[in-house]
Amino acid sequence: MKSIPILVRAAWDAEASVWVATSRDIDGLAVEAGSMEELETKVLAAVADLVALNGSPSDLPEIPVHIMAEHVAKIPNPFY
Repeated sequence: MKSIPILVRAAWDAEASVWVATSRDIDGLAVEAGSMEELETKVLAAVADLVALNGSPSDLPEIPVHIMAEHVAKIPNPFY
């Protein structure tokens, strides 16, 4: 049984003020959005379209999509 989850990495682009999502697991995925909620909606829609175009990485009735977010926040150093 083939059952491969799709791993999507999301990173905050401070310059553009958007979340950017890409994946090595599904060809052609590149999505951006202003919020994580909006990004998830767009990622799931894009993955569904790309699975239909590229073929399925899984033989399960539902394909797991893991969205891993990375965001670095900074605070002032009171000792600097």
